[in-house]
Amino acid sequence: MTDPFAAAFDAARAAASAQEVPVGAAIMRAGEIIASAGNRTLRDKDPTAHAEILAIRAACERIGSERLIDCDLYVTLEPCAMCAGAISFARIRRLYFAAADPKGGAVEHGPRFFSQPTCHHAPEIYGGIRESEAARMLRDFFQSRR
Repeated sequence: MTDPFAAAFDAARAAASAQEVPVGAAIMRAGEIIASAGNRTLRDKDPTAHAEILAIRAACERIGSERLIDCDLYVTLEPCAMCAGAISFARIRRLYFAAADPKGGAVEHGPRFFSQPTCHHAPEIYGGIRESEAARMLRDFFQSRR
């Protein structure tokens, strides 16, 4: 079995190399990584080109469905509200994330999207996995830009 967090971190490093915010995501189904992506908002000139959205799109295309019911998402940063909405609509089974995002996160911070009564589907959530590594990558990226 391939390590989905390794794929997510590889995608985050590739994003950083392209001067994108280093966030990466990978989607696993039945022990296989079926999609991975890093942020591409600058390259695509698209504010929705977050790693999670791109990985969800690729996984849906790969399996031929708008639902990822038996899939798990691994991401290096706590998802924002937009990404949390996409995770819910895709019916992702489990969400694993590395670093918390007190400013922009929407899972454990901000709107706590999956706790809202209007949320139709909430994945199982596991946060803080490889948190220090992800936080260091983000901190180093932003320090280098100052």
